[in-house]
Amino acid sequence: MKNYVVCLIFALASLTAVAQQSGANSDWQHKFQVSSTTFTNGGDLPLSMILSSNNCTYVSGGGDQSPQLSWQHAPFGTQSLVVTLYDVTAAFTHWGMYNISPEATGLPQGTAGMAGSPFGQQVDNDFGLGEQYDGPCPPTNLTPATHEYVLTVYALDVELTLPKGSADFPPDGEILFHKLIDAGREGHILQSASIRGFFSAGT
Repeated sequence: MKNYVVCLIFALASLTAVAQQSGANSDWQHKFQVSSTTFTNGGDLPLSMILSSNNCTYVSGGGDQSPQLSWQHAPFGTQSLVVTLYDVTAAFTHWGMYNISPEATGLPQGTAGMAGSPFGQQVDNDFGLGEQYDGPCPPTNLTPATHEYVLTVYALDVELTLPKGSADFPPDGEILFHKLIDAGREGHILQSASIRGFFSAGT
């Protein structure tokens, strides 16, 4: 299953790259961009983002808050936005929010990733803790100790429809990535932008 999800991510990245190469916003000054005041792109993730010790045996003091996000230069024709936070080291989805309003230019820290968030619809993360954000919790007894986390914002010219599922089988990250791949294949992903951060429980 892990390798299958990784293949989904690579397929999605390839489809998104094709869309961006053929997009109307090719001028670098108007390129779709995402940033965060919570962490620096390429830097370490703060404890505020890390899974709380109630659910993580490797880290203490975690705030389990979704990061603040801002984006600019969303492409013309954007009808919805999708946000994902993915651990590429462990092939693990920590957050997936879709059908964010095209009028939005960002998400606030903490409240955006809470269960029942008013900012968009969320999928069940790979912890199975519910349709919400739950932060990194990399184990100290496995290598590599440092994990890489990629946060991506996708701009689509459609809204996504995910199966409703049930209390036992809610829509999850894999289903969201499948829908994004379908959207990319059909030319509905206009652009995407990513930032990344790192975290090791050992430090």
